[in-house]
Amino acid sequence: MHQSSYEIVKRFRGLVDKVLPNGKLSVLDVGSCGVNGTYKEIFADSDRYIYTGLDVVPGPNVDFIPADPYCWSELQDGSFDVIISGQAFEHIAFPWRTMEQIGLKLKKGGLVCIVAPSRGPEHRYPVDCWRFYPDGMRALAEWAKLEVLEASTSWGKTGFRDGSDQWGDTFCVMRKGG
Repeated sequence: MHQSSYEIVKRFRGLVDKVLPNGKLSVLDVGSCGVNGTYKEIFADSDRYIYTGLDVVPGPNVDFIPADPYCWSELQDGSFDVIISGQAFEHIAFPWRTMEQIGLKLKKGGLVCIVAPSRGPEHRYPVDCWRFYPDGMRALAEWAKLEVLEASTSWGKTGFRDGSDQWGDTFCVMRKGG
């Protein structure tokens, strides 16, 4: 993961703390396998967060592997307060199906943050299918019946020295109405 993506999810955590200020919160990280870092640390500083890492392959930071990558029937619908995903959606052949599962597994009033590149070199893991713009994120949110709170792409320089600029992160913050 690159630094700009990590910082987006860190800012999202601040929004979560404001919008959902009370009680324990269940967090699902979609595409959680630890490749060059994870988002788990963002939620590890407080026992308020119960973090679960989901991926389609075993590896570091993976707690759950669904039998079907596009139907997470082992997880109860409406069971997560917060769902995050970063640097995974470009590797998902059918991201609308994954987004549909996110919408199903999110609690009413819950929050989602998806981060994916708008550009950058091919980086197969094991495939590299997509690049995303805000309109694409809005379309996925609509498919999953989620309300978009913010969708944006980093078109300029981020100031990070780790190569973050090459990816032009697009992120979308969504909420499930209820």
